[in-house]
Amino acid sequence: MTDNAPTTDSLLRAPHTGQELRTALQSVHGKSVRFWNAFNTPAFLAPIGAAWSPAENVRHLTKTMRAVTLGLALPRLLLLFDVFHTMRASRSYDEVRTAYLARLSSGATAGPFTPAARPVPSDPEAERAQIMSYHAIAMEALCARLARWPEPALDRRSMPHPLLGALTVREMMLFVLYHNQHHVDTVRKRLAAAT
Repeated sequence: MTDNAPTTDSLLRAPHTGQELRTALQSVHGKSVRFWNAFNTPAFLAPIGAAWSPAENVRHLTKTMRAVTLGLALPRLLLLFDVFHTMRASRSYDEVRTAYLARLSSGATAGPFTPAARPVPSDPEAERAQIMSYHAIAMEALCARLARWPEPALDRRSMPHPLLGALTVREMMLFVLYHNQHHVDTVRKRLAAAT
């Protein structure tokens, strides 16, 4: 295993602007991919004890990023309606992270974002390549969609989060950033506990 993967404390200065968020997302994605790629294919696809496999973690992250990307597209269609308007300031990275960890500690689960069970693949290498390809495509699409948002709209519009309720778009991007780091950290800790 490699130690060059991001950790929850790896952001010296939390990103704020849309450009900073995109840069941070791409950076964390690159470091995360190096972490996931350090697994051999059998270990990548195998559960860690009773917990998700690294592959299932990646599939979960891909699923959540796709949902956020879709959410970023919806307000463009609904700008005539004010249902996604918010009047409060966006919370910081630390505040979003703290709120998410509090929900997890109270027993919240991935719910509909749990990766669906899959049969043992006939070609494990192809399965792994497909999982990582979809993950890269999801991150690229998310960053491209975020780039279309003007800076003020990141605080004026909100999106529903299944655990945290309504988040401003900026908060949602901070969540995605932390969420990707959180899953790397969680897998790293589970591997350390298993040895």
